[in-house]
Amino acid sequence: MTCKSLGEQKPLTQLASGIYSFACSLWNHHTDTFLQQIFTGDEAAATNSLERTLLSLKVLRKLTVHGFVEPHRNVEVMGFLHAVFERLKQFLECSRSIGTENVCRDRLEKTIILFTKVLLDFLDQHPFSFTPLIQRSLEFAVSYVFTEAGEGVAFERFIVQCMNFIKMIVKNYAYKPSKRFEDSSPETLEAHKIKTSFFTYPTLMEICRRLVSHYFLLTEEELTMWEEDPEGFTVEETGGDSWKYSLRPCTEVLFIDIFHEYNQTLTPVLLEMVHSLQGPTNVEDTNALLIKDAVYNAVGLAAYELFDSVDFDQWFKNQLLAELQVSHNRYKPIRRRVIWLIGQWISVKFKSDMRPMLYEAIRNLLQDQDLVVRIETATTLKLTVDDFEFRTDQFLPYLESMFTLLFQLLQEVTECDTKMHVLHVLSCVIERVNIQIRPYVGCLVQYLPLLWKQSEEHNMLRCAILTTLIHLIQGLGADSKNLYPFLLPIIQLSTDVSQPPHVYLLEDGLELWLVTLENSPCLTPELLRIFQNMSALLELSSENLRTCFKIINAYIFLSSSEFLQVYSGDLCRSFCELLKDITTEGQVQVLKVVENVLKVNPALGPQMFQPLLPSVFRGIIDGERYPVVMSTYLGVIGRVLLQNASFFSLLLSQMACECGQELDQLLGNMIEMWVDRMDNITQPERRKLSALALLSLLPSDNSVIQDKFCGIINISVEGLHDVMTEDPETRTYKDCMLMSHFEEPKVTEDEEPPTEQDKRKKMLALKDPVHTVSLQQFVYEKLKAQQELLGEQAFQALMETVDTEIVTQLQEFLQGF
Repeated sequence: MTCKSLGEQKPLTQLASGIYSFACSLWNHHTDTFLQQIFTGDEAAATNSLERTLLSLKVLRKLTVHGFVEPHRNVEVMGFLHAVFERLKQFLECSRSIGTENVCRDRLEKTIILFTKVLLDFLDQHPFSFTPLIQRSLEFAVSYVFTEAGEGVAFERFIVQCMNFIKMIVKNYAYKPSKRFEDSSPETLEAHKIKTSFFTYPTLMEICRRLVSHYFLLTEEELTMWEEDPEGFTVEETGGDSWKYSLRPCTEVLFIDIFHEYNQTLTPVLLEMVHSLQGPTNVEDTNALLIKDAVYNAVGLAAYELFDSVDFDQWFKNQLLAELQVSHNRYKPIRRRVIWLIGQWISVKFKSDMRPMLYEAIRNLLQDQDLVVRIETATTLKLTVDDFEFRTDQFLPYLESMFTLLFQLLQEVTECDTKMHVLHVLSCVIERVNIQIRPYVGCLVQYLPLLWKQSEEHNMLRCAILTTLIHLIQGLGADSKNLYPFLLPIIQLSTDVSQPPHVYLLEDGLELWLVTLENSPCLTPELLRIFQNMSALLELSSENLRTCFKIINAYIFLSSSEFLQVYSGDLCRSFCELLKDITTEGQVQVLKVVENVLKVNPALGPQMFQPLLPSVFRGIIDGERYPVVMSTYLGVIGRVLLQNASFFSLLLSQMACECGQELDQLLGNMIEMWVDRMDNITQPERRKLSALALLSLLPSDNSVIQDKFCGIINISVEGLHDVMTEDPETRTYKDCMLMSHFEEPKVTEDEEPPTEQDKRKKMLALKDPVHTVSLQQFVYEKLKAQQELLGEQAFQALMETVDTEIVTQLQEFLQGF
């Protein structure tokens, strides 16, 4: 017997219709047999029958969900799904009777969960076919989760599945009518009608009350964990690996979804619960404390829905602030919950002028006797400084004390996840206050090398350290040079692709390398040596390539001569390899590096990257089809032509030989293509560069250049339109790109100060013809020189080749010369 190829196999729909009836009868037989055997006490036989039940149910799940295009039209399919509910009840009763020690218990619970998966999968794949089952599903799920029917029967995973049922039906897009009901399908309206008839006010109220007062309550197990393992408790609460599979997050998500869908009905219910809890709660009444914690949790989860119904500012001032000040140990669940609650509302509704009161409370809570409260407070601090209404001036009076307390918390906690979390908070604070952090970071700077050493086996913690260092370097600016003995070996390790940790650390390591260069006052031998890692990184051609190019550019701006003297050969070889197989964007990034080299070092740059220039020149001549690439090609050749004319002549001669063309003919083709594709250039600096570069060919008695004179003047006038601004008082024009001296920009409190690289770029601009040569003056001088070379009559004949409108515009720009 040979296996059929995939193409010869019958579609599942054909297979399902043929065997579905048999599969159902087999499942029913094994299920009945199991139930008989379990009630007669024959555990061994029952275990075997349960295995067969489970196996046949797995087959039926696949056939039911994927074997029918319109399953609601198949009587057997719908009969099976209805039977699932009955079997579920039987198996749940069975689980109640057999006790936890029975060998079947584990497999029994797995079978119950598989029953629910059959229904959930069918709902997911066939929402409209599921419509006849909506009412029964909701009744079933709600009865087991929110009434006494589930007591002693429902186990945690089953409750989670029932909640998923309710959530999927409530949120199902197929069951939501359009804003105009008449635009909705009959199937949608039918499903919506069933939902609406089920979710009456009493039902919704009971679900809401039960979620809050039963499922939201901290359990004995959680309270014990809080006492015995506070960091473990915090990790679980904030989404540890086991958390996402547990009951608490499921109840919270269900609450959010139901509250969002039925907020008009449920808002008064929740507000009534809040009003019943006014004032401080007796610390001896544990149940009352847990109820308040649960209600406050609900108000935090529903913050966006309650925007118009809760005056949070008044509530904060009149009650919540006082609750934060109750220092009794038993009140710590409320202190922790209130500071969490504020964090949920901070971006929803919290007046800016109340922030100082909050900062005062946060500072006090960061000194709380309870570790869980301090960690939760740190989280709220992060949310506060991340908020768009954050004002540095309000925060500065608290910065020193808060930073010190956060650092103490970082030292105190021992779990990797908690250290990462606190580091993240510190990073956010450093990022928001920027240079204002400088007086307070000494302790952190001294501690980070120790933490880095201790975290050798914890790469995610090391990622958090890298992120903190990134913000620290940005805050320290040029002073970050003092960190180099610790910082540079970290960058070296993180960006070395031969080291295993690079898999985790590379992205953050590259970002740290970049900000270190951007804020470096000078190039040190150690900083230069790290660049040895770059060749291998460029070979990877990964998503980090853009950052790699930024790093290369940063070295060029930092110390081009020293850097290129060592690495220009390696870099040119890497670029030649990259350009063989790279995206258009990658090609542009490579050429931008070359352009920056030519800008910084016009004398030696063309020689260093000579192997790349012929392909650039050829791209212009051939009329490169991608505008962004063509623009960069013209930028590169424009730099060579304007700032190193002798090298341009050599390049032109080389290209003429390679193309088998006359030198003048090739030059003419280049100018013609340049003029034709000028619109590809969108950056004003490059447009001015093009005008300066083409004008630099003048004066000339070369017949080809004179033949292209009209195009050169057109480009020049376009450039004048781009850069010239008119003084309304004197009615004279000036070149807006000219820079005469370097000024330290005035920076407001909320603006980031310029980096050392920003300053270097400004100084470079003071030497760049684009920013030092007046295009207006340059045009005038070149035309005057051309006139002197040719004589008045020949020059006028040349000018007559230019469109009269262009000539008029040119004369207007050159008034006063």
